[in-house]
This record gives sequence, structure tokens and C-alpha cells, in this order.
Amino acid sequence: MIWGHFMQTLIHNFTSRQYMITPNFEYFHYIDRSATEIDYHNHDFYEIYFFISGNVTYMIEGKSYKLKSGDILLVHNNELHKPVVQQGDVYERIVVWVNPEFLKKQSIYGTNLSLCFQSYSQGKNNLLRPNPESLHTLRDIINKFENACNSVSYGSDILKDLYLMEFIVFINKHYLESFGDRIHDIEYDEKVNNIIHYINENLYSDLSLDSLAKIFYLSKYHLLREFKKHSGYTVHQYIHQKRLIMAKSLLKDGLTVTEVCNRCGFGDYSNFIRAFKKAFGASPKTFFKA
Repeated sequence: MIWGHFMQTLIHNFTSRQYMITPNFEYFHYIDRSATEIDYHNHDFYEIYFFISGNVTYMIEGKSYKLKSGDILLVHNNELHKPVVQQGDVYERIVVWVNPEFLKKQSIYGTNLSLCFQSYSQGKNNLLRPNPESLHTLRDIINKFENACNSVSYGSDILKDLYLMEFIVFINKHYLESFGDRIHDIEYDEKVNNIIHYINENLYSDLSLDSLAKIFYLSKYHLLREFKKHSGYTVHQYIHQKRLIMAKSLLKDGLTVTEVCNRCGFGDYSNFIRAFKKAFGASPKTFFKA
């Protein structure tokens, strides 16, 4: 197996936290021999997920990715996702969390390092599947990056930042070169995919079940059943969660609580305050001041 050539590295204990404790990026190399069930979630950072081994199907925003060794998943910070891990095989992967603001600061004119995460096209998928030559190059970059991350020798703190940039540049180049390529092992329902795209583009609008059923020429029963089947959420749960994710992002951008409430389609101010506090453990005003 091409991924089997990794040099000896530090293996991390799996963490269930979904927040960063360092400002720019965090790196993990996991090997699990028993499956851990993880629910749908999102986080404030971008995630780069390198799959090495196991029997894993990854669910992201209504799409199901059956992974092969060497696959790369790119997860935006507003995307709901979870792995479905089957028992029996050793589950190995490398995960890198990256602060979007860090990538923004490192980008220069003509080179947007966040590009591979930010495509919102209707045909978007999150999976890169490098060819053997590209995978060999990627393996070498990862080895250098892991060495620097696990080292305390002179210059390792600078080198790990440099190798991370090499990571990101490589991934963006491969993303651009492979854009539009048809990859098998991606399953989704086209109608549900269109509904998800519509919801994400119109969170401020009327997204009632009656409205969606009318727009997509579906019975409400069929819409509810198929949406739950392919996304893991009811329509109401999904819209509610995505509006809260958007609200948190807009607060960070400096909008007032009232502006955020209106922009995210909550309508009722008091309901928005209660929902936000229940989801994030603090009121929007407290969050805004943090």
C-alpha cells in the first residue's frame, strides 16, 4: 500500500473536541482498532482529512463518500459532516485543522490558499483522489510536515509552518487541475443535493416545508423522507443548524445581534437568542463581545 511507507511518527490519542487550542493549525495522526461513533458536526476551522486505511464512508452535506487509501477530504467550516466507520479494519488517518484567518493572512494576490475549501457550486464535492505520482509527492510532504510537528530541534517551529504551506499549495493545485473530474464512490440524491444547495444560498428567506415542496415540485411527505434519508437531518433541523452556523460567523464579522437575526432568517428575536444560547452556551451579545 502506497500509504504504508510513512516513516515512524507520533500517534495521537483521538480527541472528541471540536475547537482549536492553538491559533493557526493543529495536526493529528490517528490509528484506531475499534470504531468510535461520531455524530454530525461542524467546527470553526477548515479540515483536511487524509485517509490511510479502514472501512469508512464519510457523510458531508448529503453526500456519501466511500473512501480509498490516499483519498483527501476538504471540509469547509460551515459543512455538517461525520464518518461512518465499520468495525474490523485498522482505521488510520491524518487530520489537519486550519484556521481560515491564518490562510487568509498567508494568501497573496493571485494565490488564494482557501480556494479548495470555498467552492459553493452545485456540483461541488469534497473529495480529492490523487493519482499515484501525486500521492507519492504528497507522502513526502506529509513526512516532512510530521517530522517538524513532532520535533523540538532548532528551526522545527518555522519548518512546520513552511511545510503546511507546501501542503496547502499542493492541495489547491491538485484541486484546480482535477476540477470537474468524475470520481466514483460518491453517492447522493440529485434532488436532495439541489435542495441543500438552495437552502444554503437562501438562509434568510422563507424556507418553510410548504415553500420548498412547491419550489422543487415534491410532496411534503416525499421531501421529508428523502431529505432525512440522504442528509441525516430533518429539513427543519438542517435549516435551524445552518442558520445558527451562519449567525455565529456573522457575529464574528462584527454584525450586530439584530442584523444577524434578520440576515439569518430567524424572524423572531427572542427565539433567536434562546436557540443561539442553547447551541453555543452563550448569548449572542456575550459571544459578540468575546
